[in-house]
Amino acid sequence: MRKALAVAAVVACSMILEPMTSTAAPIYPVSDPDPFYAPSNDLAEHAPGDVLSAREMPPLPLFPNTTVWQIKFRSTNSTNRPIAAVTTVLVPANRKPNGPLLSYQHIINALGTQCAPSRALYSNDANLIIREAPALNVVLARGWTVALPDHLGPGSAYGAAKLGGQISLDGVRAVQRFPVLGLARSPVTMAGYSGGGMATAYAAALAPSYAPELNIVGVAAGGVPMNIGKMAQGLGTAPHPVFGLALAAAIGLEREYPDRLPISEQLNAKGLAMRNAVANACTNDILTVGAGRSAFEISNTTDLLASPAAVEILDDNSIEKFPGIPTAPLFEWHSPTDALIPVDSIDSTMQRYCAAGAKVQSELFPSPDHLTTAVLGLPRALDYLDARFRGEPAPSNC
Repeated sequence: MRKALAVAAVVACSMILEPMTSTAAPIYPVSDPDPFYAPSNDLAEHAPGDVLSAREMPPLPLFPNTTVWQIKFRSTNSTNRPIAAVTTVLVPANRKPNGPLLSYQHIINALGTQCAPSRALYSNDANLIIREAPALNVVLARGWTVALPDHLGPGSAYGAAKLGGQISLDGVRAVQRFPVLGLARSPVTMAGYSGGGMATAYAAALAPSYAPELNIVGVAAGGVPMNIGKMAQGLGTAPHPVFGLALAAAIGLEREYPDRLPISEQLNAKGLAMRNAVANACTNDILTVGAGRSAFEISNTTDLLASPAAVEILDDNSIEKFPGIPTAPLFEWHSPTDALIPVDSIDSTMQRYCAAGAKVQSELFPSPDHLTTAVLGLPRALDYLDARFRGEPAPSNC
């Protein structure tokens, strides 16, 4: 996420502290013309994870010898309201009934719903997942079924970690409840890096209370921003090359908490213009619009972290602050010199898990930047999950 969540937290906190300068309402993504994504009128009648509809999709050259399904299912947003979400399921030709199931939470730096995996894989922006395709093809060749949830939800709420965790868990439920796939009794693993790692790690901590029936045998989460409030304190609001992602995350959090985080009402004319320009954008356009900008340009601020509402929302989306303890074995990896995430928050979270009896394997991959660490650690993470599928005892270096 390249500082996106961190700077976004600064932006979000700062904006809600300013006196009202406009009456602008939150801005949401445009409706998708594909009726598959249309809201369901009977959501409240379904349980989280229930399948609402499903369809087989055309094959993807990126994943040969693989059948592709998309499943729409009922999930829950950050304020406990029912929503419809989507996961894309890659089914290898050699998969066995009730064989291994991996839920892979991809990094999605976007506000437009067309940027989510289910849409981007069938668009000109399929490069969304090209970096991970080689590793995913390895596990597909092993017979694993891979689910790729649109974990930002139907409103593309970039930055909402709790939402991502819930959608990811409900996506697994939906895959297992879809009888065509024959995975009702499959062992499950979850994996992701950076923003995808945040959704993955939140899902792991949330699973014992939110989805205790799932047989999650292992989790791998890397480069996780465990405390976005602390990231906000550390990075400030100076002009930054990826400020567009920061603004996008502020808009995403407003979408998820419109009654508590009135971002749009705090924006000046320049801020509203930038907001409107990125409201339906994917990563590259967001970066272009915000390059070199800062929070002070779009809303004059003085105190960034004084608002109780801001602190509460940041805590709600910070895994370090969430009291849940994963019961599934956890592999965690990061660079000890990663300047984009608070490494001390990773350490304190893992120490808390260890003290509670969780099985945690933490590994360091020294590298010059955040995304390089993903490439270095992903093969090791998938090998760790493979061992869990084989039933090997989970290692721990607590």
